[in-house]
Order: sequence, then structure tokens, then C-alpha cells
Amino acid sequence: MKQVTNRQDVQHSNYFRGMVLIILSAFCFACMNVCIRLAGDVPSIQKSFFRNLVAAVFAGSILIKSHIPVQVDKKAWPALAMRCIFGTLGILCNFYAVDHLLVADASILNKLSPFFAVLFSFFLLKERISFFQAACVCVAFGGCLFVVKPGFAGAAFLPAMIGVCGGFGAGLAYTMVRKLGMMGVKGPVIVFCFSVFSCIAVGPWILFHFTPMTITQTAILLLAGLCAAGGQFSITAAYTYAPAKKISIYDYSQIIFAAVFGFLLFDEVPDPYSFLGYFLVILSSFAMFIYHSSKDA
Repeated sequence: MKQVTNRQDVQHSNYFRGMVLIILSAFCFACMNVCIRLAGDVPSIQKSFFRNLVAAVFAGSILIKSHIPVQVDKKAWPALAMRCIFGTLGILCNFYAVDHLLVADASILNKLSPFFAVLFSFFLLKERISFFQAACVCVAFGGCLFVVKPGFAGAAFLPAMIGVCGGFGAGLAYTMVRKLGMMGVKGPVIVFCFSVFSCIAVGPWILFHFTPMTITQTAILLLAGLCAAGGQFSITAAYTYAPAKKISIYDYSQIIFAAVFGFLLFDEVPDPYSFLGYFLVILSSFAMFIYHSSKDA
């Protein structure tokens, strides 16, 4: 009986850690988006390169300092390869959507990633999804729609579909992060491999199509990369502590952070629909927390 209680305490502690870490990642990614916007007219592929370059250096430094070898069991190679490939796809598609769609449209497509993460966790990791969990995800996703108010009537079909692919890629990548964590692969190793792979993947384009930048733009993009590294480490750790179906809902908190930054930095005042969206996101997140707390009690 005591062992069961201890196991429940560990599960509850891991869930709480995962929740805090994914909210922290949402904050970091919101800061990254602000930096990307402030960087101005720089090609999206070049922005993604700086984003992953800083993350690679940051992760490499942690590996060296902590004496963690970059070794992955052969059984984990397929999951790591999928994390790298689809993670890179998600970043490139999301940045392309931001450059070719309304910001609101691109934002809602990017926020499809937690929704896809829950679905992939069900199909690939065989993690069950209860009706209540599914309902909370749907309510949060509906709140996201109220916030960004996408207007697909004026959006080009191809960029919109590429944005959907971005959410798809990110959702699958985060599911693989969860699987790698379950297989014992260290978070810094996952981040390092993904970041290096992404830099190599876009390296040829950067080599032949590099766009000169000002010192200010370079500094802003480096800061964006630092924020991305913080977000990447946080979300990687989050999904190693808890399954996507339990914590991915909290990734929607990025909308709240984005609204606050928009008001403070760009004088953007949310309308009543946005406030309704915030309420739905917070309500669903709180309901999910109470649900899992009661089950683990």
C-alpha cells in the first residue's frame, strides 16, 4: 500500500513539473516570436537557422559541462530521427506561414501542435485519452480560435496548408520527445541532435542565399535563438515528465503571454472575443489540473 502511495506521489510530482515546464516553454516561445517580429524583413529560413544555431551551442555547452555523452541506443534512433525531421519541418512551415499569411492565421495553425501531440500520443504511444481530456483540449482549441479570429477567406490555400503541416510536424515531434524520454534519452541530447540537424538541413540555403543583416537584427535573432533554446529545453523536459494528453493543454498559455507582450510592446489591446478566448483557455487548463489532481489523490 505504501509503495502504491509513493508511486502516486511521484506521478503527481512529475505531472506538476511537466505542467510548470510547458508553461515556461510557452513563455520562452512567446518571447522568441516577439524577437522574430522585431527582426524585420529577414528570410524565414535564415531566422530558423539562427534559432537553432543558438540552441545547438547552448545544448552542446550543457553536454560538455555535465559530461553527458551524445550516445543514443539504436532502438531510439527511429524516434530521434522523426523528432529531428518533423521538428525541422514544423519550424520551417511555421515561419513560412508567418511570412505569407495573416499573423492571426499563422498563429492558430501553429497552435494545432498540442492538438496533434495528443492525437499522436494516442495512436503511436497507445496513451488513452478520456472524454474529459478530449473535451478540455477542444475547449482550449476553441478559445484559441476566439483569440486569433482567423480569416481564411483572404488567405492563400497553399500557405495555409503549409501552416497546417507546421502544426502537424511540431505535434509529431513533441510526441517523439515523449517517447525518447520514456526510453531514457537525456533532454540535452535530444535538443542538441535536433538543433544540429536543423542547422545542417538549411545550411546549403544559407550558404547560397544569405541576406546581410544589421548589428541590431543579428542581436535580436541571437536573442530569439536564446529564447528558443530555453523553450526547447523546457518543453523537452516537460514531455519527459508527463504524457502529452496531460500537459499539452498548457501550451495554449503562449497565447496569454503573446497578448501581454503585444500590449506592452506594440500597444495591441485585445477585443472582447480575445478575452473570451483567454477565459476558455484558462478554464480548460484549470479543469485539466483539477481532473488529474483528483485522479492521483
